[in-house]
Amino acid sequence: MFEFLKREKIKIDKEKMPQHIAIIMDGNGRWARKRGLPRSAGHRFGAQKLKEIVLFADEIGLKYLTVYAFSTENWKRPKEEVDNLMNLLREFFDTEIENLINKTQIRIRVIGDISKLDKDIQERIVSAEERTKDKKGLCVVIALNYGARQEIINAVKNLALDIKSGKIDIEDVDENLFKKYLYTKDIPDPDLLIRPSGEMRVSNFLLWQISYTEFWFSNVLWPDFKKEHLLKAIEDYQRRERRFGGVK
Repeated sequence: MFEFLKREKIKIDKEKMPQHIAIIMDGNGRWARKRGLPRSAGHRFGAQKLKEIVLFADEIGLKYLTVYAFSTENWKRPKEEVDNLMNLLREFFDTEIENLINKTQIRIRVIGDISKLDKDIQERIVSAEERTKDKKGLCVVIALNYGARQEIINAVKNLALDIKSGKIDIEDVDENLFKKYLYTKDIPDPDLLIRPSGEMRVSNFLLWQISYTEFWFSNVLWPDFKKEHLLKAIEDYQRRERRFGGVK
């Protein structure tokens, strides 16, 4: 049992914890605008919030946490904002990720087309993944230059090439085989998707993987998202009955 906002008590059943939570970290820009700050300040506070939630997720025993950090559509933003985001990404890997590597058992994975990122960022990603691959704690999956439609199209193309070359028989294609061509081939599908900021859409995030995922929406902007909100989302998740299309 955890205290929530000093009044409400959240009851979490450790035996019914979701294995995998995905979060669309939304609302940084609006958070900054409400305070008369530049959007870059909102992103910086959002990055600090991510660190807090990652450590807490590890503390409560979550196995996988996937966060939507930069989408394929985010390149459409003003160049100055994109440049600020890339510099913040560098800083985050050099400081926060480095601290996680040195002080925790957290694993780092990155999904998305990282070939479009600057070479020095790619090197940071590869290094973090390699140095944490054998760790046994929470697996933090960071979606960078990620788009679900692109992921599915790439999977279809690669599968088609294997069929054409004779490596795969078309009659053997099923959901399990197709999943092997996705970025998340060795990661379980999310049990719970959280989106703060009041928006109620999935924004091209994990479209294949969230077929049976439970959704939890909040009006709280991401920089204001607290540990208690994560616990509340988990509590609500544990109250739901997941039938996966069947009847109980």
